[in-house]
Amino acid sequence: MTYLEITLKIQEKNRPSAAEVYRKFKQPFLSTIPGAKSKELLVREEDVQVLHGFDSVEHAQAYLKSDLFNKDVVVALQPLLDSGPEVRIYQVA
Repeated sequence: MTYLEITLKIQEKNRPSAAEVYRKFKQPFLSTIPGAKSKELLVREEDVQVLHGFDSVEHAQAYLKSDLFNKDVVVALQPLLDSGPEVRIYQVA
């Protein structure tokens, strides 16, 4: 299992809108992205994280280059971000 973690700095007042973006694109992610296994929204006081599960590192990296990510998700989130996202890929040992 591989995880793609995207950490987003989003002000509390904008978090409901960010959660709506998450809900809107969760099913298209799971049904159209190769290797996609799961997608979870994690909310902390200091930020919001989206944790994506994949079957491989290659599929996680490919998602970051996909139209769904770049033309849909990024565009929808852009006005809500306080700074650029922090992206990390983890592989389960």
